[in-house]
Amino acid sequence: MTAPLLLGVRHHGPGSARAVRRALVAASPRVVLIEGPPEADGLVALTAEEGMRPPVALLAHVVDEPGRSAFWPFAEFSPEWVALRWALEHEVPVRFIDLPAAHGLAMREVEGEGEVGGEAGAPDVRVDPLRVLAETAGYDDAERWWEDVVEHREGDAFTALGEAMGALRESFGDGGHGRDLVREAYMRLQVRAAQKEFGAGEEVAVVCGAWHVPALRQRTTVTADRALLKGLPKAKVDMTWVPWTHRRLARASGYGAGIESPGWYGHLFSVPDRPVERWLTKVAGLLRDEDRIVSSAHVIEAVRLAETLAVMRGRPLAGLTETTDAVRAVLCEGSDVPLSLIHDKLVVGDVLGEVPESAPAVPLQRDLTRQQRTLRLKPAALEKEVDLDLRSDTDSARSRLLHRLRLLGVAWGEPARSARGSTGTFRETWRLRWEPELSVRVAEAGVWGTTVDAAATAKAEADAVAAPALADVTGLAELCLRAGLSRALPVVMSVLADRAALDTDVGHLARALPALVRALRYGDVRGTDTGALADVAAGLAHRVFVGLPPACAGLDADAATAMRGHVDAVHSAVALLEDAELHDRWRAVLRTLAVRDSVAGIVRGRCARILLDEGALDDEEAARLMSLALSPGTPPGEAAAWIEGFVGGGSGGLLLVHDERLLALVDAWLTGVGPEAFTDVLPLLRRTFSAYESGVRRTLGELVRRGPSAGGPVPGAGAVHGFGEETDVERGDAVEAVVRMLLGGGARVGAGAG
Repeated sequence: MTAPLLLGVRHHGPGSARAVRRALVAASPRVVLIEGPPEADGLVALTAEEGMRPPVALLAHVVDEPGRSAFWPFAEFSPEWVALRWALEHEVPVRFIDLPAAHGLAMREVEGEGEVGGEAGAPDVRVDPLRVLAETAGYDDAERWWEDVVEHREGDAFTALGEAMGALRESFGDGGHGRDLVREAYMRLQVRAAQKEFGAGEEVAVVCGAWHVPALRQRTTVTADRALLKGLPKAKVDMTWVPWTHRRLARASGYGAGIESPGWYGHLFSVPDRPVERWLTKVAGLLRDEDRIVSSAHVIEAVRLAETLAVMRGRPLAGLTETTDAVRAVLCEGSDVPLSLIHDKLVVGDVLGEVPESAPAVPLQRDLTRQQRTLRLKPAALEKEVDLDLRSDTDSARSRLLHRLRLLGVAWGEPARSARGSTGTFRETWRLRWEPELSVRVAEAGVWGTTVDAAATAKAEADAVAAPALADVTGLAELCLRAGLSRALPVVMSVLADRAALDTDVGHLARALPALVRALRYGDVRGTDTGALADVAAGLAHRVFVGLPPACAGLDADAATAMRGHVDAVHSAVALLEDAELHDRWRAVLRTLAVRDSVAGIVRGRCARILLDEGALDDEEAARLMSLALSPGTPPGEAAAWIEGFVGGGSGGLLLVHDERLLALVDAWLTGVGPEAFTDVLPLLRRTFSAYESGVRRTLGELVRRGPSAGGPVPGAGAVHGFGEETDVERGDAVEAVVRMLLGGGARVGAGAG
């Protein structure tokens, strides 16, 4: 038979896309064959629907194991996409001819490659054909070589590319990836079948990667090709269209046939003329949006510079390299900071494609799409921060959806710290970014249920039963309350009560308590009945109180540091529980730990600090405990650990700055240390105080140099500098209204601070 019209292309090459369109218009073939999975033939018609906007991707996954999946991305400037649209517009049959995904995914499982992280249609060769050709032509940049020989020339390069790839295949064979031989055997069979049905020669047009052109020209027998395909493993697969992003087309994302500048290539494909002028106008608009001063004269000068650089470098037209150099010099005044913004927003881009609702999808995906539309949470490729007020019905529903998706492993949103610094339980901040891989995660989560609510409930119940530690169960209980999974709570609470009753490790109990207390707070915000949770939290606290003193004895340095963290966590949790009896018992436990010699120094120091902050320890007692801990008979390491526990951490320095009472205690001890002991203690003290910020250290030095204030901040000597002996009612009244407003209790002026 006469050879078909072979159009060897670069995946996602705008020059190839334009050349494919011209070739199809000139040849008017009766059928178009495209490198891609044949299972997608039934989805081709969707590309013509109104709701289909590239970039999009074909997603194939094993029916019972959605995690085993593969993507075939298409951008507006992809030659395969152009061929699809041309065939539909001219009512020409179009077929995919690559090895079926049913075989490809099964082969990946057999070969142990696991989940596909990129596009399965492109050859995953160890030899980079474009790089080899670029180096042969004397270029050190494959992208620049491609622009010069294809993007900046109007002539079709199919013949030259095919010959170049033929020479490469003669030298490198399959390029290091033997599966290409199997794929190409299947393609040859499909081409023969199309030639028998539609005719030989240019009646059949084939759009494929240029790497495959020599193999499709190769004369082989049907028997030989079928022999290569015999005995291939097979899996049952489903296929659909999913949104894709320009960012995922970029090579930095790990995409096998990626390009470095999808935004730039999209620009080259879409503009009718004067691409450099139009591109620099876009850049100027972006910089103006960022409040940078960019005039028309800047743009004109940048265009001239880019064209001059192209001439000096012997290039047919200014490319991305020349325009970038011109932008840096003229529009960015030599700075790479705005240039990085241009690269992120324009050169790569944050475009997210769309697929029509008629595209096949698992029921869970349909329910998620419905909720996204109802709650006005449209997926976007660009990361954005969303503040939610949980007192609002809409924001509360958004919060529940995001928490449920996180529980299902669909990390569309990540909790973040609010830019406004708000830490109230009525407010949440999320960072949202939709990545194409999340479509796979949604398909995987579909095994748990057909709706987000049902799937998250089933997943929470299963996770509770399988949780390895008590803290995992308490964290799950907190997540269930945040996600509004009331039906899962009974199972989670039952597992929690059983685990709490059987777990005797104080560390486990201490790690579990804070999550329970947070769950109580979030349950209150969402109007959830948390009575059972409160009972478990109180019981857990009592068990921690009993087990903590013996658990703090005989610890090495690492275990003591970890126990100090447990003490802090328990203290924060107990402070949030509205139970006076628990508060009293906790102070008694802290006092026991602070005075017991067998307890690690860092824990004793921390307990003493907490008691001092709580007003349960007076200055004289704190000074006595410090003197005992830092006496000459105490090993220097233990003494330093006590100091670290007492004034260590990020807040220790500020505490000493603002409370000269504590600074005087440390200063009094330090000035009483003998010369020999001081030499031993100094390195250990530096370890503690070096953690403070430089401004805090400087202020402490000034306070020490100034010496005791008038009135003397020495323990027992009367008033402390900055602190009155009695409450100043008038000053308290002046700020009471604002404090009440900040705490959410409303303003009640004139009540009296006393």
